[in-house]
Amino acid sequence: MSELNAALDDKAKKAAFEGNKLAKRLRHHVGDAINDFNMIEEGDRVMVCLSGGKDSYTLLDILLGLQKSAPIDFSIVAVNLDQKQPGFPEHVLPEYLKSIGVEYRIVEEDTYSIVKRLVPEGKTTCSLCSRLRRGILYRVADELGATKIALGHHRDDILHTLFLNMFYGGKLKSMPPKLVSDDGRHMVIRPLAYCREKDIERYAQLREFPIIPCNLCGSQPNLQRQVVKEMVNDWDKRFPGRVESMFRALQNVVPSHLADTKLYDFASLTTGDAPFAGGDTAFDKEEFRDPAPHEDDAAEAAPKKRTISILDSRKPEGSGCGA
Repeated sequence: MSELNAALDDKAKKAAFEGNKLAKRLRHHVGDAINDFNMIEEGDRVMVCLSGGKDSYTLLDILLGLQKSAPIDFSIVAVNLDQKQPGFPEHVLPEYLKSIGVEYRIVEEDTYSIVKRLVPEGKTTCSLCSRLRRGILYRVADELGATKIALGHHRDDILHTLFLNMFYGGKLKSMPPKLVSDDGRHMVIRPLAYCREKDIERYAQLREFPIIPCNLCGSQPNLQRQVVKEMVNDWDKRFPGRVESMFRALQNVVPSHLADTKLYDFASLTTGDAPFAGGDTAFDKEEFRDPAPHEDDAAEAAPKKRTISILDSRKPEGSGCGA
């Protein structure tokens, strides 16, 4: 019996260690994204859009943790849009948000009936549902005085959007970590931009968030986004490191080596005697190496530049925000 207890104790310690390591990794990824894109500033009021899924729960949880130690002051308000889907457990989110002591608002709007009435049977509902939801959230942001609207899209969502635009839209376009809303009046941020979905899934399980499934869109068959997701997940399993490499490509764009004449002035290119920065290497053999697997995990232990970061501990009273 003592051996069994010891084995169970070792297993519990290992699980706790892995859980702490995962939380630290996600926290650093969120902090790095906030710093890299200047997502949150002194005095911001951040409206966290909470759907009841793993991503938005994780976003809220990590932002609340960063809020306690960040060298700047910002407030958080969680907002859930109850779209009146049949069977939606209305009590779950209010009970959870009360239990963690965060300011929140539940907005009730019957967009479900509108979508079902206007979208033909068998067609995907995402486009109309998204437009309706977006307009409502912009309005609520104004009512709450929110300066930033935080969404729970992660690194995998950003890559999936890239491929969706390439395959179906003919555009080299993705989902930016920070953007001005289409009405021009709101700043939308995606603090989970550097976070892997599989890490978020594990974190949500460890934190035991009360997940609410979306029965309106997630259950639709042959959804293009789901097809792309399965493709990327298959690549990740068969070729570890490929997904990380693809995401880095979004951060290393070379306009002179694409073909958009609006983005790069190809017509004015001239030759000269001096070496040309960014010149083509058409006659050189390019060398490509396989990306190292689990690079995201290895990066955690790598030394980093010391800068003022939202991950830094809050400075003593009266010493300023350091930003």
